[in-house]
Amino acid sequence: MKKIYFVRHCSAHGQHRDSPLTNEGIKQARELASFFKDLNITFDLILSSPYLRAIESIKPFAELTNTTVQIDERLKERILSEEPAEDWMDALEQSFLDEHFSLPGGESARHLLHRCNGVLQPLYNDASIKHAIIVSHGNLLSHVFHQFDQRFGFNQWKELRNPDVYLLHLDGSNSKLECIWNSNQL
Repeated sequence: MKKIYFVRHCSAHGQHRDSPLTNEGIKQARELASFFKDLNITFDLILSSPYLRAIESIKPFAELTNTTVQIDERLKERILSEEPAEDWMDALEQSFLDEHFSLPGGESARHLLHRCNGVLQPLYNDASIKHAIIVSHGNLLSHVFHQFDQRFGFNQWKELRNPDVYLLHLDGSNSKLECIWNSNQL
């Protein structure tokens, strides 16, 4: 059985590519490191979005275990629109209802999944990888989760926390997705 741990990054100062973690986010990253260390698992792979907030979220664990974090541009945050959108929440909700929907200069859910599945499908099929950590962003992860649990949509995206950890169990054609982050840990 393959186990993939999907991590939504810790609390950050803003949404741009180089947004660092807040002081609370730094504390959360240390808690994530303890959480993963306590699992007593040797991870075959740690992949992260290139955004600073994602990298900083897993960095304490990587340093603790002397593990390399591989950066993959395809795990970056989704661009909903090139221009600020007043009704961005409505647009985001629409993207969960219609995979082809996009704002001008934005990325549809279909394109988002094509991009990130280019990273994930080889990982799912690689028999040498039994345990992996993927660190990314709520919008991207929500669409990935929807592939495994059709009930996961816009409302579940709104309930995601910073950080959050979901475990995907893959056993042949069977899969199970579950939230394993206990907010009382912090």
